Amino acid sequence: MKSILIVEDDRALGDGLCLALKSPEAELSLCRTLSAARAALGAGDFDLLVLDVNLPDGNGLDLLRELRGRSNPVPVILLTANDMETDIVAGLESGADDYVTKPFSLAVLRARVNAQLRRREAAGQGGGAQDRPVVIDGFSFDFARMEFRRDGRPVDLSKTEQKLLRVLVENRGRTLPRELLVDRVWTDGAEYVDENALSVTVKRLRGKLEENPSKPCYLKTVYGIGYVWSARAKED
Repeated sequence: MKSILIVEDDRALGDGLCLALKSPEAELSLCRTLSAARAALGAGDFDLLVLDVNLPDGNGLDLLRELRGRSNPVPVILLTANDMETDIVAGLESGADDYVTKPFSLAVLRARVNAQLRRREAAGQGGGAQDRPVVIDGFSFDFARMEFRRDGRPVDLSKTEQKLLRVLVENRGRTLPRELLVDRVWTDGAEYVDENALSVTVKRLRGKLEENPSKPCYLKTVYGIGYVWSARAKED
């Protein structure tokens, strides 16, 4: 049984979300304020959080930052009426796994929810050699412990940045199409994803990992196709 927490102050939309996501495999909880959501999260564990950004007693991003600050790995899908690039960046940088801009199709949201639940289940079955740190040049990427370093200095990456980086470095030397990256990082191949999210995440990764983000040596663009992680030196 999957446990999903929905935080949405609009009564009609909140009830609609519960109806759309209702299934024999899912237990749904609905909160209409940040304070109620904090209480619910403090009382139990959830497999997914669907979080409205604009709430009557504060900003949902504050709750998201609190969760990530406590290393709470629960997947979070943001619901927001804001579709500006700066708002998308703020959500991803705060640790969101996905976002949906209002108005949206309930079928679209349901597909994204199912994709996040599948990823969480798959991650719980992982382990072994794939979880060993990847060491390339001056980089050390420990995806299991979510610890990332450049020249020995820690680098703070959002959950979405971690996902994208992992796909790239596990396929280093191969050019990965944009469509494949969107599929692997966000929605398992659904066509409704705004590919601008990929460009934004690549830009943020370069800013954190590249010495000169405007002339990247590692995370390179292959124009008309996608991106490739190109390590320059022999790996350890």
